[in-house]
Amino acid sequence: MAQEVVSAAGRPVDRSGLAADVMRRMAHLTASLRHQQGTAFAELGLTPATARALHELDPDRPLPARDLADRLGCDRSNVTALVDRLEQVGLVERRTDPADRRQKTLVVTADGRGVRDRVTEVMSDSRLLAGLSDQELSTLRDLVWKVSDGGCPELCDSE
Repeated sequence: MAQEVVSAAGRPVDRSGLAADVMRRMAHLTASLRHQQGTAFAELGLTPATARALHELDPDRPLPARDLADRLGCDRSNVTALVDRLEQVGLVERRTDPADRRQKTLVVTADGRGVRDRVTEVMSDSRLLAGLSDQELSTLRDLVWKVSDGGCPELCDSE
């Protein structure tokens, strides 16, 4: 026999109403997270899209732009604009690939390494989850993974 779900006020809750409430709360959480990260990225002189692009680059392994586009799940033309911005502020350089001189690779500069480290910190900031116990956090992780189709990444845009 299924257990009846009740609201905080003790009244029965229908599944569609409960699901709608969860969706509203997830949207609010997403908006809060985007705002928090967007503010921190802006302080670094980055947009969320350029921050994500920088984050995807491994400072120790130059990467062709087409591979970055694959990692971000977006069109190469968007990556060109993102890399242009990162290059203009000295965080990334386009260099000729020594293994294939016809191809350019993206290299994170010394300044870019420091900013990338800060981007990683911002993306890992868990202040919004501070009120959860370890068990609640573990349960939330498992539930988010379950509803996110195994963690499919969102698509990027050039902002």
